[in-house]
Amino acid sequence: MSAGVETSAAPAAAAQAPRLAYSFCRMVCRLVVHTFFRARVHHANRVPASGPVLLVCNHQSYVDPVLAGQGLWRECHFMARDTLFRGYFERLIRFLNAFPVKRGTADIAAVKETLRRLRSGALVTVFPEATRSTDGSIAPMQAGVVLLARKTGAPLVPCMIDGAFEAWPRHAKLPRPRRIVIAYGEPMHVATNAQESDDAFIERVRLEIIALMDRYGKRRAHPPQRSGAEPHGSSPAPTSA
Repeated sequence: MSAGVETSAAPAAAAQAPRLAYSFCRMVCRLVVHTFFRARVHHANRVPASGPVLLVCNHQSYVDPVLAGQGLWRECHFMARDTLFRGYFERLIRFLNAFPVKRGTADIAAVKETLRRLRSGALVTVFPEATRSTDGSIAPMQAGVVLLARKTGAPLVPCMIDGAFEAWPRHAKLPRPRRIVIAYGEPMHVATNAQESDDAFIERVRLEIIALMDRYGKRRAHPPQRSGAEPHGSSPAPTSA
């Protein structure tokens, strides 16, 4: 357990070094998050320092893409809804590695761009719940992210964000000073159980995020018991139909 923000190890490859301007923006974000939200980060060292990674997060607030990268040395990439890509804000979020996705549709262009970035060795942050939580709990997750992992060999790293719902719920216009906790799980590789369905695998990832919330978060998740999936690290999950 850590107090404050712990940073992951620096990548061995020079190509993974973050850009200077990106590092400056991240430093400013960390200062704000640590001061205003009293952020605590746990196990950032579990996130691979180089190579393709899918950082799988629960979704509580507007600020989750920023929070997910707290404590990470490497640059993060993420999808953002296409309506945000306008004017000066578009220039800012593109600089911060965002790329557009059309919500409510099967956006093939966004999928191809995700695959391209993963194959180039990027860390891509994803929110498989597809929308922000209405009450802070963790909803069922869409399994499409598992297919991305199968195609690229990228591990899925569970990332728990808690307190962001209280700090900036979806209907609030401005954030409030509430404590936020971020915790990272161990990387989970799809190839270790090739016969497991995508739905069963993403449920195991979800249960890992719930376990992180139960251990480090401000709330108890108490997920319903569902057949075909068990937390990572316990007995192997049976193949679901």
